[in-house]
Amino acid sequence: MNKKINNINNIIIVGGNAAGPSAAAKAKRVNPNARVMMFEASNFISTGTCEIPYVLSGEINDYKKIIFFDEKSFFQKKGVEVYTHHLVQKIDRKNKTIDVINLKTNHKDQYNYDRLILTTGSVAKKIPSIPVNTPNVFMLKSVSDYLNIENYLKKNEVKNVIVIGAGYIGLEAAEVFRKLGMDVTIIETAPLPMPNADMEISRLIQNIIQNNGIEFKGPVKKVSFVIKENKITNVKADDEFLESDLIITAIGVTPNIKLALSAGLEIGSFGGIKVDNKLRTSDPFIFAAGDNIEVVNAITCRPDYMPFATIAHEYGHIAGANAAGDNKIAKPVIKNSAVKLFDNVLALTGLNYNEAQKSKRNISVVSEVAYNLIHVMPKSQKVFGKIIFDKNDLGLLGASFIGGSEVTGYADFISMMIRSKIKAGILTDVNFNYTPPQSPFINILSILGRKIKEDFK
Repeated sequence: MNKKINNINNIIIVGGNAAGPSAAAKAKRVNPNARVMMFEASNFISTGTCEIPYVLSGEINDYKKIIFFDEKSFFQKKGVEVYTHHLVQKIDRKNKTIDVINLKTNHKDQYNYDRLILTTGSVAKKIPSIPVNTPNVFMLKSVSDYLNIENYLKKNEVKNVIVIGAGYIGLEAAEVFRKLGMDVTIIETAPLPMPNADMEISRLIQNIIQNNGIEFKGPVKKVSFVIKENKITNVKADDEFLESDLIITAIGVTPNIKLALSAGLEIGSFGGIKVDNKLRTSDPFIFAAGDNIEVVNAITCRPDYMPFATIAHEYGHIAGANAAGDNKIAKPVIKNSAVKLFDNVLALTGLNYNEAQKSKRNISVVSEVAYNLIHVMPKSQKVFGKIIFDKNDLGLLGASFIGGSEVTGYADFISMMIRSKIKAGILTDVNFNYTPPQSPFINILSILGRKIKEDFK
């Protein structure tokens, strides 16, 4: 047990956020005698990126609570050498070396690897017409982004906030700044918010944000900016000028593959690194995991891009284990995501309607609105649910829900059914629990199941 596995002496991980620490810790556990090193260009490793909006809103009262390790504590608890402020500039695949620059000292060094794991994550898309380093324009993707926003709010009076983009991050950002007492406007090129969701969901989200005092502008065909004294003072959305004290750009992310491209690794159709089911890249000595890779969609059996922290963490474990000499398999993935929006929760799993149509199935859809509790209970509220299924065999393809916190459980339930290939008709046979303060007399999943059976006749 004390021998190094397959002569794997040096394992290097590039990137230290979600997948990186997971891969590094697992590699060290599988191969404890190997030297495991992790390089990260930014200040922080192992951060809770999804929690950043709730730090900004004050629901989490200290940003340090979402920094789970630093260089010292990760080495002490995991046995992994960590180097922050270190940028990996080049991979020499022939000689199995990486070139690294210390961003604080500009000192350059070279390291040998037996196995390399790329966990470089994703980068936020930028708007080309916004000058670099405009002081009142921010993203909301990293702890450093949060610190920059917090510092700006302390030093400047901010009344009008413009959020560009109405996906997950844009909606969360809009809610945060509205709760902080600011006037918030969302600008979106699509006609409705959450443009990747089904139309019914997008319309419900539009109602939610407008009922909470957020203005929505969409579809906007052209966006331009008025700059005075280096700041953007107005955003022109088509022909309308909007005052702006602070701007959040949230137009999506793209895989961070700069290093992989320069090394000549194979890239997929979604722009992510191609990996096999062991998470090996086109170079058998280089593995990859996280937001920089493409995964296999379990429903379509085709490549897909799913930049979710849960998948990054899970795949990081697998990449770390295999780079250290193990033989784990990365299973195809089912999309399953949720976002809280004021007093509502949106949960999506599987394929949306457009994706299901492209899968060339004989698709059908059922939807329903029902109460999440027995309606006489004081906290009872309506829930919208929609299920997409294959009419030929009643196979589930996807589902969407908006309601209270219970909808994440509904999405998990449907995701489990899709994974286990359980047919939609079984929903009417499930004995769902019932207690007035926590659950309805007839669960919305049971109602949807009845509709599916009727539709199948």
